[in-house]
Amino acid sequence: MVVSSRGGDRLQPKPALRFEAPAPARKPDFRVDPSVRYQTIAGFGASFMEAGMICLNSLPKDRQEALLQSLFDPEKGAGFSAMKTPIAGTDFMSAGPWYSYDDTAGDVEMKHFSIARDLGRNGVLTFIKRARQHGSFLLQAPMDYPPDWMLYDVATNQDVDPRYFPALARYYLRYLQEYERNGVFVDYLSLFNEPGVYTTIPYQKIRVLLKEHVGPLFRKEGVKTRLVASEAMDRPDASRNFPTILDDPEARQYVSAMLYHGYRLKEEELAGLAALVRKYPELPLWQTEICHCYYSGTPRCVPIPQRHFEDGDYWVNQILTDLESNASAWIYWNLILDEDGGPWLVSPEHKNSDVNVQHAVVHVDRKTHEVRHTGLYYYLAHFSRYVRPGAVRVATTGEVPRVRCVSFRSPEGNIVAQLVNSRDLEAGVELDAGGRRLRVALPPVSITTCRWKPPAGS
Repeated sequence: MVVSSRGGDRLQPKPALRFEAPAPARKPDFRVDPSVRYQTIAGFGASFMEAGMICLNSLPKDRQEALLQSLFDPEKGAGFSAMKTPIAGTDFMSAGPWYSYDDTAGDVEMKHFSIARDLGRNGVLTFIKRARQHGSFLLQAPMDYPPDWMLYDVATNQDVDPRYFPALARYYLRYLQEYERNGVFVDYLSLFNEPGVYTTIPYQKIRVLLKEHVGPLFRKEGVKTRLVASEAMDRPDASRNFPTILDDPEARQYVSAMLYHGYRLKEEELAGLAALVRKYPELPLWQTEICHCYYSGTPRCVPIPQRHFEDGDYWVNQILTDLESNASAWIYWNLILDEDGGPWLVSPEHKNSDVNVQHAVVHVDRKTHEVRHTGLYYYLAHFSRYVRPGAVRVATTGEVPRVRCVSFRSPEGNIVAQLVNSRDLEAGVELDAGGRRLRVALPPVSITTCRWKPPAGS
């Protein structure tokens, strides 16, 4: 049993508990049934950005490695297993001005294509390679904007001119090839991040780009990276627009997952995700971006970054809801930011305005070198460390006010149950697993990970 709590526990191992025979006529609070299986887990994590590398590089060398270990080591740290790396410019690519990998207008053959900035001291490829020294993780890459010259007009019409669809397909290909040439394989590539918010290309045109250009080119070149049509800006956007692409068999053959962002969770929107899962059961569903920021609905009266452990309870309830909605991955936005929730890139024409203070998994004070792991870090680490890729969510039933439980079966056959107590008081719960009962005392505002080997044949 491992606990993180408001009382001060931080991924703290506790004495082992033992299963008991059930008390007569007593109904368990939660029941775990490993025979009923749902989605396979791909991983948990956050995003590589230049802002994070700037903060990391502000620390002494030994503290840099200690921080990376705390994030990526699966035994001594969080063991983050699913990470996001944006394709060129976005709001926290803040080591320089806005950029793409080919800013030479009209260069349709990509003769001037370069990832040199990503290879620099504060570059994201450098960040990824350093992180990989401490653990393994899959990579998912979305793009806010193609090079500006591929748009009709960056100031007035940010849709992609179809004349440049072949060039854009080559742009994606070169990105993957250059990263792989430098030792980093990208597992999933999303053609667009929040289309309509950033690049204003409609889903109908994304379908054409995918089925007539990107998909065929990748197949011809033997690309192993899996394709995703886009990352929807929220759940309703996913429910409304993904069928535009997925109902076309020519486009559908190239799509490997359905990705959405988790901002502004509303219970009534979950039915749309459930409908997607029913309609396209072969495609995993991923939640790939969410954060505290004033542009995402966080009230301005709430200071950012959040410094108290209890903030993690907000995030774990988001994680649980997405997992119960069949999400196979859960990825936060910024991995590391500074004491002020920055530094951020300012580029108003690309929807990156000042001020853009945000909350990260870890905050580094660039002056004092204080490293603060947020409440989010500890709650997320309970999942990424103990629910490894390949685990399968299994049925967990029961209802206790402000206490939640979700369970998984690992590839090795072990059961992992995550119990979350959002109450201000201790909660004692009884967990049933195959007719055996486990009594667990959950501290106030806490997450408790219980792991066990079920009896043979169960």
